Amino acid sequence: MIRNKLHDQINYKKSFLCIGLDIDKDKIPKSLLKFDDPIFEFAKRIIDSTNQYAIAYKPNIAFFEAYGADGFKSLKKIVNYLNQSYPEIFTIADAKRGDIGNTSKMYANAFLKELNFDSITVSPYMGYDSVEPFLSIEDKLVFLLTLTSNNGSNDFQELDIDDNNKLYQKVIEISKTWKNSSRIMYVVGAKNTKEILKIRRMVPNSYLLIPGVGAQGGNMTEICKYGLDKNLKLIINSTRSIIYASVNDDFAQSAAYEAKKIQVEMEKNINALKL
Repeated sequence: MIRNKLHDQINYKKSFLCIGLDIDKDKIPKSLLKFDDPIFEFAKRIIDSTNQYAIAYKPNIAFFEAYGADGFKSLKKIVNYLNQSYPEIFTIADAKRGDIGNTSKMYANAFLKELNFDSITVSPYMGYDSVEPFLSIEDKLVFLLTLTSNNGSNDFQELDIDDNNKLYQKVIEISKTWKNSSRIMYVVGAKNTKEILKIRRMVPNSYLLIPGVGAQGGNMTEICKYGLDKNLKLIINSTRSIIYASVNDDFAQSAAYEAKKIQVEMEKNINALKL
């Protein structure tokens, strides 16, 4: 059912846009600070104005944890609002969790059961028993950190393991042997355009979540060239260029304008596949 949600949204909206909700109270319009929950109010207006273009929303958990208990309350209200008002839209907890089995089980319960996200980002560094508790929950997906865009990604992810594989490729190969591995999707940073093709060939049936388009400079045309095929198993995330398109009270309208621009470009790439 969760895969169907993604498939249906992408095909209906001609979009594979995920909007990140990395909400910093210092960056939202001052007029919202009068509300009891300015973070929720900001997110709600962004969602209401952009949902016709987005197939998913991805709250970055750190931006909520930074505000303690109040931040967690805001996060829960946002996820509840999405699930109740826009149940057709996919949700991703950008939590990047991954720990020993008992701890991962609690993380999985927190984000996939208590908060009821459709999916979560997980670090594979500690191996199968740190990931399988997330995979054990039915009708949920796991986005495995695979090849990221930060400068330090070269420290480990692109280390040569043997003549044919780098570490990130080994992560993919091994993850495919884990229990319920059909629920694993993969996170690939937008700067890694040519590597996206290698990864797509390794996991043709998995969605690739690609953050970094927009303010981080990811190239949509290049990403689609290497990562988009007729299965349309691609999710491209954009955050700052959409949610902070304006610092004024027209922020929601400005966000919608930017989201629509990206959706139009995505539709062109989808249509090109059918030529």
